[in-house]
Amino acid sequence: MATTTEDDDFVGDQLETLLSFPADVQEAIEQVLPSNDPLDRPDFNPVDYINTLFPTEQSLSNIDDVVGKIRHKIWRLDDEIRNVVRGQTNVGEEGRQSLEEAQRAIQELFSKIKDIKDKAEKSEEMVKEITRDIKQLDHAKRHLTASITTLNHLHMLVGGVDSLMVMTRKRQYGEVANLLQGVLNVLEHFDKYMEIPQIKQLSDRVKQIQTELGNQITADFEEAFQGAGAKYGPGNQRQLHDACYVVNILDPKVKRDLLAWFVKLQLNEYGLLFAEDQEVAWLDKIDRRYAWIKRALVDFEEKFGHLFPPDWEISERICVEFCHITKKELTKVMQRRRAEIDVKLLLFAIQRTSNFEALIAKRFTGVTMQRASPAQPKADPSSNKAHSAEHEDSTNPFEQDSLNPFEGAEDGKMAPEEAKTAPEAQSPFAGIISQCFEAHLNIYIENQDRNLSELMTRFQHDIQTQGTPRMDGEDHSNVLPSCADLFVFYKKCMVQCSQLSTGQPLIDLSRTFQKYLKEYAHRILLANLPKLSKETSSSGGLGSASGLIHTFLKEGEVSKLSEDEQCRVCSLLCTAEYCMETTQQLEEKLREKVDPQLRPAVDLSAEQDMFHTVISSCIQLLVQDLETATEPALTAMTKMPWSTIEAVGDQSGYVTAITAHLKQNIPIIRDNLMASRKYFTQFSVKFVSSFIPKFIGTLYKCRPTSTVAAEQLLLDTHSLKTVLLELPSLGSQVSRKAPASFTKIVVKGMNKAEMILKVVMSPQHPPQAFVDNFIRLLNDSDASDFQRVLEMKGVRRGDQSSLLDMFRARMPVSTIMANMGSGQGGSPASGQGATSSSTTQNSQTHQAPEPESSRIRKLEKLIKKRL
Repeated sequence: MATTTEDDDFVGDQLETLLSFPADVQEAIEQVLPSNDPLDRPDFNPVDYINTLFPTEQSLSNIDDVVGKIRHKIWRLDDEIRNVVRGQTNVGEEGRQSLEEAQRAIQELFSKIKDIKDKAEKSEEMVKEITRDIKQLDHAKRHLTASITTLNHLHMLVGGVDSLMVMTRKRQYGEVANLLQGVLNVLEHFDKYMEIPQIKQLSDRVKQIQTELGNQITADFEEAFQGAGAKYGPGNQRQLHDACYVVNILDPKVKRDLLAWFVKLQLNEYGLLFAEDQEVAWLDKIDRRYAWIKRALVDFEEKFGHLFPPDWEISERICVEFCHITKKELTKVMQRRRAEIDVKLLLFAIQRTSNFEALIAKRFTGVTMQRASPAQPKADPSSNKAHSAEHEDSTNPFEQDSLNPFEGAEDGKMAPEEAKTAPEAQSPFAGIISQCFEAHLNIYIENQDRNLSELMTRFQHDIQTQGTPRMDGEDHSNVLPSCADLFVFYKKCMVQCSQLSTGQPLIDLSRTFQKYLKEYAHRILLANLPKLSKETSSSGGLGSASGLIHTFLKEGEVSKLSEDEQCRVCSLLCTAEYCMETTQQLEEKLREKVDPQLRPAVDLSAEQDMFHTVISSCIQLLVQDLETATEPALTAMTKMPWSTIEAVGDQSGYVTAITAHLKQNIPIIRDNLMASRKYFTQFSVKFVSSFIPKFIGTLYKCRPTSTVAAEQLLLDTHSLKTVLLELPSLGSQVSRKAPASFTKIVVKGMNKAEMILKVVMSPQHPPQAFVDNFIRLLNDSDASDFQRVLEMKGVRRGDQSSLLDMFRARMPVSTIMANMGSGQGGSPASGQGATSSSTTQNSQTHQAPEPESSRIRKLEKLIKKRL
């Protein structure tokens, strides 16, 4: 029995081994024979399958039916297997038969292909036999055609050479021009036959004829223009006209030599009349040179213009050679008589020369210069004369498109002046003569230095006698007029100089500009800043203040700028801003005009920094003036008897005085800085950044301070905070939101002042709660601030020592509390300085007595009522 069991296990293992396929085989079977039957799964588990059939004990009641179904299924599978096996019995035999049939078919196909190939080869041989004679005839025809063509060309060449020789002797240049071009074209066909002696001989004869024609035509021109009858003009003009077309066909050297000779001939008279030793050769008679060439060109066009082909551009060639000779002669004569040159004479010569260059640039295209000397320097766009008329509403000479002198031109937009002069800038005639003046431009630059020095003196006199412009309802700018005059003068000088040179002279001129920009900043701007003078400031609007405050504010002497002086400072600030921006544009224009290798030498950054320093000085002076005028009120604040105040009233007199002073001065400064809003914002930021720490320092001096006095001070601080937040638009009919940076500084600084007063208002007992309250409200303060708060409260010296020791001991803990407080929105820096919430937290955390809490609530109601 045991043996039977082991045999069954062995058979089961074999079946399991036989029925286990690789994963790829199993996947292929599932694709070909898809099945959802659990018996077909490779991971079939009999136990799981039986448990599926009989999930419960009650299901065992139909076990006979299940066994019957399984036996039926086994029988059916056996039947299918049996049919498949029987069907595969004859498959091998049928396969062998099919293979044999395929092999026979392949052999038959191979035989047919071989027969077709043999027939194709025979057909090809037959075609070759048929077409062999045709190919021979084709080759014969091609060779015969080439021979006939060559013979025709040879006949034409021989006949043409003979005819050329005859026509050359008879000077029949019209027929020679047509025939010579044809002979040269025919001769090109014989380039590959030059080893044949006869062909080589014909080619040499053609070259000889060309040489003879060149010499003969040159001699004809010389005879016509320099012979015995030259003064009456050439009598064979028709013949010379035809000869020009022959010259076009000859070697280019013949044409160059002929043109050079003719141009020199036309300018011989000029060389004699304006020789170096002649009086008319000097610069004051330079107009006569240009008048002579104009007459000479007109005379040439009338007499001989029709002789030459239009594409020879004889007039332009004469003019270009005249320019080269003039440049050379002017250089020599100016070098010899250098001491006689003054700026007036130099500018006269430059102006006349520039006008002449502009004239010939319009008359001629410069095509002969491009052919003869392709390396001619390109004309700089700045070499054209600038239009004298600027936009009538623009004061900035470097911003033609801008109606506002403080607004830059749009990017990528060409100014009207540049758009008009851009086509002329490409003319090769620019500087063709005037370059000779470049070596003497130091005279011009020295003269401009003297002119600028005189301008500075005039500007200084004007500002002292006429004062500075003020902003009113009609004007949009209070920039000094001298500033616009200075930069217009700079632009004029720059344009004039760049017409003559874009090299070192322009760099020297820019250094002269730099010198006087610095002088303008010092002599005109900084030197005219007003000095703070002693004035008696009186505040009449303090009816509600105590007599002590009124008396102190009335009799205190402070350094105060008058309204005219404030307007002057604002005008100088706007002028410095204009100069700084325009200097930057001047630097860009100079870099555009100067040679590329010299651009690093153009640097006006130091001058821009100088004007920025002037702006900072103006802002600092305005801040100092406004801040100094508040000192009497702050001093009066410290003189008030804070320890004896018994009730909280309206805002104190010093707050009213400060508010009145700000309302009086801020609109003046704002209106005069209307065109420079960013600097008005800087002024406002600097003022509050300086005033608020001074106010907090004054607050510490108000001691001893009772709880009621602290409430009054808190009311005053809140009122002053409200005024400072409205500072940029104070007294303005148009309400504008203050910049975020300004608001942040005011809120942070005045919140600290409020927190100081809240600490002063808090009870001293228990001491630990008082210290914790100080640390929470003023987490960025140190021991000195804590001591000053104690002095404000009037704490005795002995108690101060113990509280200070407790504060120092609590410092490490304060950092943690400050972080926790900022995370919960309780830090003063977070901007949540609402009096009600802070006071409520204070009373709840430290168990403040009820009278203190009620007093603070009354103070809150008073503040709300006032707001």
